[in-house]
Amino acid sequence: MYFASSAGLALALFLLPVSVHAAENAPDFTVSGAATLISDYRFRGISLTGKDPAVQATVNLSHKSGIYVGTWTSSLDMGDRYGPTEVDFYSGWSGALAARTRLDVALAYYSYPGGEGSGKIEYFETTSRLTRDFGPFSATVGSGYSWSQAALGGDHLYLFGETAAPVPGTPLILRAHGGRSKGAISPRPGGYYDWSVGADAALGPITLGLSYVDTDLGTSNADAAALFSLTAAF
Repeated sequence: MYFASSAGLALALFLLPVSVHAAENAPDFTVSGAATLISDYRFRGISLTGKDPAVQATVNLSHKSGIYVGTWTSSLDMGDRYGPTEVDFYSGWSGALAARTRLDVALAYYSYPGGEGSGKIEYFETTSRLTRDFGPFSATVGSGYSWSQAALGGDHLYLFGETAAPVPGTPLILRAHGGRSKGAISPRPGGYYDWSVGADAALGPITLGLSYVDTDLGTSNADAAALFSLTAAF
């Protein structure tokens, strides 16, 4: 479920200035990736590692047209049905709609290759992110939608909003996120809310992250927590 876990790094990369000259001379294809150590893998506020640390990695191939494909993986601790590893595959397009306005749309496939039994979970999700740069900060609204599939037994909708603000003269980016889940994946029939605030510090290819995450579920795997992350990008 790479969208949540890589959000801070993606925002940091998006906020880097890109000149017209640089864009015109960009190579046709670009390969990028990152490896992350995080204190707890939280997906939309819920721990998927039993509050233990996770190791994550991603590799992305993008074309200068904005089309991209990639894969994201994470260690996991959710029982035999899921197995020890999550592996996601995704493809999409990201580009400018207007000055200071970008759209990112994608299709992701969530898989758990080590899962056991007849109830293995594998499903698709469409995602969209619309980001507007307001100068001192950026704001994003987005969604994730999974239609009814065999592994889900129904559809699911996630709506969210985010903001990010660089701190002038420092490597820091402050960020905040709020979202609502409702449907087949939600542990509560009526849905639930999640939110987080935090900061990223980009030090060359290394990004340090600190965030506070919480939900209104009131369960032990979704209560308030401070998350620490170390990401090395290439």
